Amino acid sequence: MTQDDLQQYSSAWSNHDIDAIMAFMTDDCVFETGGGHDRFGTRYVGREQVRARFVEVWTDIRDVCFTRENHLVDGDKGCSEWTLTGTAKDGSSIDVDGCDLFTFVGDKIQSKRSYLKHIH
Repeated sequence: MTQDDLQQYSSAWSNHDIDAIMAFMTDDCVFETGGGHDRFGTRYVGREQVRARFVEVWTDIRDVCFTRENHLVDGDKGCSEWTLTGTAKDGSSIDVDGCDLFTFVGDKIQSKRSYLKHIH
């Protein structure tokens, strides 16, 4: 996995292209996010659960876009810093800084852990 790969992955998010996103993920992928349904975060395991949650993001934030990105790769680990913007279901604007921590297996993402930094 390279920094260019992570940029392509991020671009697929902003383009709402679930097939392109999932092409980067392993079959046994894991997505973890702080907050969510559980007090300590939510964990999605396997392609079906991860794909369904990723698609839900576009339902929750219909015009979600990632900007101000910075991607780092070091061996089988990576990090992406970003700003997520969009419009919530209630019409309010969202402008949130965050980061993803990745574990790679070859040229695929095996795990993605997302964290929000703060709301503007």
